[in-house]
Amino acid sequence: MKYLKQFLIILAVSLMGEILKAVLPLPIPASIYGMVIMFIFLLTGVIKLGQVRETGKFLIEIMPVMFIPAGVGLMSSWNVLEPVLLPVSVITVITIFTVMGATGLISQAIIRRSAKEAK
Repeated sequence: MKYLKQFLIILAVSLMGEILKAVLPLPIPASIYGMVIMFIFLLTGVIKLGQVRETGKFLIEIMPVMFIPAGVGLMSSWNVLEPVLLPVSVITVITIFTVMGATGLISQAIIRRSAKEAK
């Protein structure tokens, strides 16, 4: 019963994201709205981490399974994707390295700042 309650909390926050997506004219996916709402709720204490922890861990553990439909969709759309495969691949590689580099630089800056504050 605990897992059902936790899952319903997560679904309710996701529903709030869907409602915001329908109401606001911004080009932001509903899942992003939902994550921001969940972050704010966790930060402010509206939702305690213990209220969603186990189900959140479970959903993260099964996340690779969620990519199967996307992979099947890519395979079934191969004839459409084949002409643009090279540009999409180049953009994907550049994006991956850009995100990795930015994440590394930001992480190092945070670690340095934390080390200075600890002294």
